[in-house]
Amino acid sequence: MQLKIRSEAPGDIAEIYALTEAAFLDAPHTEHTEQHIVNALREAGALAISLVAEYEGRLVGHLALSKVTISENSLNWYGLGPISVLPEMQGKGIGSQLMRAGIEALKKAQANGCVLLGEPNFYQRFGFAPVAGLVLPGVPEEYFLALKLTGKAPQGEVSYHPAFLAKGE
Repeated sequence: MQLKIRSEAPGDIAEIYALTEAAFLDAPHTEHTEQHIVNALREAGALAISLVAEYEGRLVGHLALSKVTISENSLNWYGLGPISVLPEMQGKGIGSQLMRAGIEALKKAQANGCVLLGEPNFYQRFGFAPVAGLVLPGVPEEYFLALKLTGKAPQGEVSYHPAFLAKGE
């Protein structure tokens, strides 16, 4: 499958919203607010990296990255999420291509690392793993994963941007 992965453009916003909503519609362990989170991050100027996957002129995937705060003051760490792929396009490697492009974008941004909340069996293939002492309150440690790009792995409590509390209109 020949995808074009690029940064989002202003004309993509409505399509990103719709594909994110569709991607999480039947997903377990969600409050179905992911599309609102992406918009709230964008409106707050906190959507640091926003990549889209385009196939045959249509957006089929999206990946969002925003800075996170770590209680020990480790700087230049990002949180990945949400990552969305249209339901009918899932299982075709789009999410994996977006992940690789997102990691490359983080390297270009000289990020020290990235955290995410997700399924370990999927994200471990990209180098993400639990880090002892790095926690997201209320989340089982095996599902809170980190990828260190430079320096040492941080310790402490991670906080995402307040946009992650967005619930919609």
